[in-house]
Amino acid sequence: MLLFELYETEDVEPYAALAAGNGARQYDFLLDAIGAAIAVGRPMISHTVIKALNYHAIVCLHVSAGEYRPCNVEVGVHRPPAHYRVNALMDDFVDQINRSIGADIDPVYLAAWALWRLNYIHPFINGNGRTARAVAYFILCIQLGGALPGRKILPVLIHDNRDEYVAALQSADVSFAAKLPPNLAPLIGLMHRLLEEQEASVGGNDESGLADSDP
Repeated sequence: MLLFELYETEDVEPYAALAAGNGARQYDFLLDAIGAAIAVGRPMISHTVIKALNYHAIVCLHVSAGEYRPCNVEVGVHRPPAHYRVNALMDDFVDQINRSIGADIDPVYLAAWALWRLNYIHPFINGNGRTARAVAYFILCIQLGGALPGRKILPVLIHDNRDEYVAALQSADVSFAAKLPPNLAPLIGLMHRLLEEQEASVGGNDESGLADSDP
C-alpha cells in the first residue's frame, strides 16, 4: 500500500492520518536512537539511523521508504545532485559528521550544517525535510549527552517557523553555489532561538510526533 500512488495527492484524509502516525513513530524511534547511542557510548551517526528515520516518516506513503533515491528529483528552484552521486555524498556526509563529533566544534553549528547538507543532497525520494530535521536533532542531542527536554522539540519548532527556515536554507544554497562556504548564520541563529523556546517549554505536555511535511 502506497497512498500517494493510490490518490496521486497528499491532500486526502487517509494520507494525513497515516502521515501523522508515521510522525509519532519517527519521534519514538528518534528518542530511542538517541538514548541507545548515549547508553552504548557510541555518539555517532550512521547510514542505518538516517535511513530508519526516513523509513518511519514515509512508509506506506511513498515508494523507496528508507532507501536512497534511484532517480533525479527537482525541489522548486533547487536541483539536487544526480542520483548516482547520492551514495558517495552520503558516505562523505556521515564521515564528516563523525569526525566532527567530539572535536572543538559548536554542537549547534554541526547540527545546522547537517540540516542544510541533507536538504541540499536530498537523498530520498520523499520525506527529506522530516528526515533532515530529525537527523540534525539526533546529532545535537548525542553531542549534548541526551535528548533535550521541552514540550515541543527542535524539529517541530523548525517546521512551525517554515518561512524563516526555508529562507535560511536558501541563503546557504546561494553562497555554496557561488563557491563559498555555505552561509549558515541565519540557520544557526534560528536554531539557537528555537532551542531557547524549547527549553522555556519544559513542564508542559510532551509533543508526540514530528512535523509531517517537507522541506
